[in-house]
Amino acid sequence: MENNSLSPYMTFLREEWAALRNSEPLTLTESEIHNLKGIDDELSMQEVEDIYLPLSRLLSYYVNARTGRQTVLMKFLNQQQQKIPFIIGIAGSVSVGKSTTARVLQALLSRWKEHTRVSLVTTDGFLYPNEVLEKKGTMLKKGFPVSYDIKRLLQFVTDIKSGKPEVRAPKYSHLIYDVVPGEETLIQLPDILILEGLNVLQSGMDYPSEKPRRFVSDYVDFSIYVDAEECQLEKWYVSRFMKFRKGAFADEKSYFYNYSLLADNDAEKIAHTIWREINRKNLRKNIVPTRERASLILHKGENHGVDYVRLRK
Repeated sequence: MENNSLSPYMTFLREEWAALRNSEPLTLTESEIHNLKGIDDELSMQEVEDIYLPLSRLLSYYVNARTGRQTVLMKFLNQQQQKIPFIIGIAGSVSVGKSTTARVLQALLSRWKEHTRVSLVTTDGFLYPNEVLEKKGTMLKKGFPVSYDIKRLLQFVTDIKSGKPEVRAPKYSHLIYDVVPGEETLIQLPDILILEGLNVLQSGMDYPSEKPRRFVSDYVDFSIYVDAEECQLEKWYVSRFMKFRKGAFADEKSYFYNYSLLADNDAEKIAHTIWREINRKNLRKNIVPTRERASLILHKGENHGVDYVRLRK
């Protein structure tokens, strides 16, 4: 373990982090792990054992500590204990594997012996509808801060942290590349809420026109940034794009259907262009600058395997 006194983080090599599992039981089968991974995300049972089981163990301590603080507060106020969900935020670049991380954690945490109820929401649903983005001329900046209804997202996390019995989140469809009109996900006071998205750790500086005085991260109890080098991210993005061409893009209802009709060479060139002109710019300007705000950073090497972990002191 690297413990640089001048850094707010402790750094653990993969082997060091894996040792912190401390007999935490694996509650997922190999077939369940296979179903949790993304289209271009390698996820092995070894990865779950080495990386996610120690993380699950750490999160159990954080959740218990927060519950203890809440109990103390209610005792001080002479009030009855109120259930307030623990929020885990997961941020990182497009194609880094945030969704897989979120699904694995949801599966592991929901199988704690306490029968924990874990909900998962992505911030994609809080994007402005395509019709609005087109009117604003910001369609090519989808995923940038300007493309999100930050006020609605802030109200959502505020309601969750207020202990509201029922909170609704808008649904997003990657098939139609848009918010689904009239469809919402009902969140009913879970023990833990996992909030996954590009913008989970962004601050008010990222939304100058909205001037929010509160940030999503103000309501997050533990935040995770999934990290990787730019060259890896571009490689994974292009690989995923090419696989989608033979899958979701091939559906005539898909927003990207026309890409499935292109020759492989042309499609690959377009994928590189989209990465460099849109996703890389967003990564450098809006996403990477939030990395050091995270409680924990999972750094990935080749094949989406985590090679080291940084944990805030």
